[in-house]
Amino acid sequence: MIDRAVCAEAVGSFFLFATVIGSGIMAANLSQGNLAIALLGNTMATAAMLFVLIAMLGPVSGAHFNPAVSLVAAWRGELSVRLLFAYISAQLLFGIMGVWAAHLMFDMPVLQLSTTARTGLGQWLAEAIATFGLILTILGTVRHRAEWVPASVALYITAAYWFTSSTSFANPAITIARSLTDSFSGIAPFDVPMFLLAQMVGAACAAAAARFLFDKV
Repeated sequence: MIDRAVCAEAVGSFFLFATVIGSGIMAANLSQGNLAIALLGNTMATAAMLFVLIAMLGPVSGAHFNPAVSLVAAWRGELSVRLLFAYISAQLLFGIMGVWAAHLMFDMPVLQLSTTARTGLGQWLAEAIATFGLILTILGTVRHRAEWVPASVALYITAAYWFTSSTSFANPAITIARSLTDSFSGIAPFDVPMFLLAQMVGAACAAAAARFLFDKV
């Protein structure tokens, strides 16, 4: 069961990351410079893929595809330390493979580094809030409306793409992977550490809030 769960995380991360990058490239190519249209296309594709992947792989691995989710699950005693490291490794390695696959599909160089600056207090705060909301959405929906998890996460990410100045990365693995693409969805490697810190702060706060809001009900 451990091997099956890790494989599910690998497959899900590959398709999710490939979708984020690939739809960003497609959207930028077709939008003729209209960033709002490009972001809308990127949002719709990401949310749709999230719904499918969570519905399909949730019963196998929990459909984390996100180290922040896995870390919170481990802190709550729902994931062993051994499985935690296996999940995070699969998420990062196969997520990066998804980025490279997107590059290949669009005839772009496989190995790239982003030049897109994403920095400043506003974007760091946005990442903390986006991650807080994502973790809280997952934990609250799992507790009270488990059948709604795929839709809840997909809808939350749809909203968060638009109400946060960072466009809601909310995922340490995809933040690292997005530094390896010089496309619409990229982030400059130098800006990654502060995004990761903000995401961890948001996840920790959400874990504490969820314990108060949901676990004693």
